[in-house]
Amino acid sequence: MRCSVLSSLVTMTNKTKKQGRCSKIFQVCKPYAAMTTLQFGYAGMNILTKFSLSNGLSHNVLVVYRHAFATLSIAPFALILEWNSRPRMTFAIFMQIFLLALLGPVIDQNFYYAGLKLTSPTFACALSNMLPAMTFVLAVVFRMEKLDMRRVRCQAKVIGTVVAVAGAMLMTLYKGPIMKMVWTKYMHVHGHQSNAEDATSKDWLWGCIFVIIATLAWASFFVLQTVVLERYAPLSLTTLVCFVGTLQAIAVTFVMEHKLSVWRIGWDMNLLACAYAGIVTSSIAYYVQGLVIQDKGPVFASAFSPLMMVIVAIMGSFILAENIYLGGIIGAILIVVGLYSVLWGKHKENREKEEMETMEIPVAIKGTEANISQAMELVEVEQEKTKANNKAITTTDEALVKVTVPVSEA
Repeated sequence: MRCSVLSSLVTMTNKTKKQGRCSKIFQVCKPYAAMTTLQFGYAGMNILTKFSLSNGLSHNVLVVYRHAFATLSIAPFALILEWNSRPRMTFAIFMQIFLLALLGPVIDQNFYYAGLKLTSPTFACALSNMLPAMTFVLAVVFRMEKLDMRRVRCQAKVIGTVVAVAGAMLMTLYKGPIMKMVWTKYMHVHGHQSNAEDATSKDWLWGCIFVIIATLAWASFFVLQTVVLERYAPLSLTTLVCFVGTLQAIAVTFVMEHKLSVWRIGWDMNLLACAYAGIVTSSIAYYVQGLVIQDKGPVFASAFSPLMMVIVAIMGSFILAENIYLGGIIGAILIVVGLYSVLWGKHKENREKEEMETMEIPVAIKGTEANISQAMELVEVEQEKTKANNKAITTTDEALVKVTVPVSEA
């Protein structure tokens, strides 16, 4: 009996090992591939929306149409796939969804588009690289991240946050000379060379402030989304955030825009920008980010923004012929250094957690083996007791038979 139990345990462990080897690489690479793909989507959104905003599209109207497209694209999947698993809506969950819609679709995107219109796509993306540092600070404030300054990983997180903020301040306060890129020296620039160049000479500081406010709102969105995902289904949450954000954005647009003509868009680049931003960078991005946040946490999900900056810098210089300034380059380098200092600290923290988990597994296995052996010993003892009782019963019956037979004859 013991040999059969042990053999079954060995076969089960061998099967699990084979399955684990096959899926381990996929499970490890999946969040990295998802976030990398999203950065390409965000980069395309920055280029398209900058072009539309420069051609007169109101950023308030863009936010409304963007989330209307996002709601229509994600709602059918939420209704079908989460019909039976959707939790009951409570007042507390609704208020959290309302706040998520206010932070993401309304505050973040309205201020980001306003800053993008006054600066340039590359600059806005570089400045928004403060997102991981801001997310880390908010996570510490709300006790989602532990901060122990005696550990090197915590020191790296704090130093990285300070360096990233310093880089953002440098980008805001110092512009410097124009830096000529190798691939832009021989490019012929048309009449309205760069709307960003005209804008930077007037409202560069305001554009920086708007992007910083948007980044802070986006970091708050990440932290709150982590909490809400523990209580609500991801697809339904994305749908409701986009829908409530659309209603809030409509109210903001009616307050800020007093002409009905701003709502009119045709079958042109403006419609493409709204549809692309809504489907790719709202509905799909919110859902994918939610899954990655559930698995890796908010700091990891915000760690891939430098890749978007590089993509936008190359695409922007080719497509929009935008100028890149020395202050922006130095500030972006500082932000990236600070960013990866924070990520190094986060990586060390994850390594320590994994080591602690692996140390607990052998103890659990030993406890399981001890329980199995104890159970088998108890079963053997019970079997021996049962055999002894059966023998006692049979001997008693034989004695009774021997006694009763002579009496019946007499």
